[in-house]
Amino acid sequence: MENQHIIVRVATPDDIHYSNIITDEMESSAKARGTGIAKRSPDYVELKMKEGKAVIALTEKGDWVGFCYIEAWGHEKFVANSGLIVNPAFRGHGVAKSIKHRIFELSREKYPDAKIFGLTTGLAVMKINSELGYEPVTYSELTDDEEFWKGCRSCVNFDILTAKNRKNCLCTAMLYNPLEKLKEAEEKAMADKAAAEAAQPAPQPQLSVNASGHIHHARRRRRFKGNIKLYERWLRFKRFVLLKSKKEGGATGSKKKFFLF
Repeated sequence: MENQHIIVRVATPDDIHYSNIITDEMESSAKARGTGIAKRSPDYVELKMKEGKAVIALTEKGDWVGFCYIEAWGHEKFVANSGLIVNPAFRGHGVAKSIKHRIFELSREKYPDAKIFGLTTGLAVMKINSELGYEPVTYSELTDDEEFWKGCRSCVNFDILTAKNRKNCLCTAMLYNPLEKLKEAEEKAMADKAAAEAAQPAPQPQLSVNASGHIHHARRRRRFKGNIKLYERWLRFKRFVLLKSKKEGGATGSKKKFFLF
């Protein structure tokens, strides 16, 4: 991170004495912005520290710098990185970005198969989320866990959320889907491999001469024969290339994702 004198780490029970200052800053920051989730209780923050589901930033001297915690919803199918807050005295030094990266790593460690999502009105947070692989989505793609949405009651914009039947609000919804990212990585690996193979010089045909002097071309064996998995991978690669070409050609009906304001 930019400030080498600030330590970003997983919070422990030894950090519970910071809970009041953290929750006080959450409340005052929400009031200053005029939006966002208001104050969380110190007990709740302490619970997250005891569970190892929070990240805290401190100076080497022990001054509190920043905080964020993890919440799991929908039987741990969804995970949210919530309550991101930075001490005003340390803002503008890359602290929020360092905390977001660490809490994201912690979420992936504890819930590797869960979709990670967030609701935010801050452009800086949106940018950090995008760097981590989040994409803007509609609210319908988030958890339907009622307990999560109850947490929005303390937000000053809760009336807007309910008026929109929980389909829209001032916050932008962003989602990291590990399954989609895995598929994208596999498709990219196959595309890179195909490109590398295409760049290689074409192999020269092998010739053989029989006893009568006739020349025969030795045919290469098809590797797909008897290898269903390799054949399936090839079909997926074909679909990827064709669908990509179709999309680039201006085909209609492609899935679009956009920011909600």
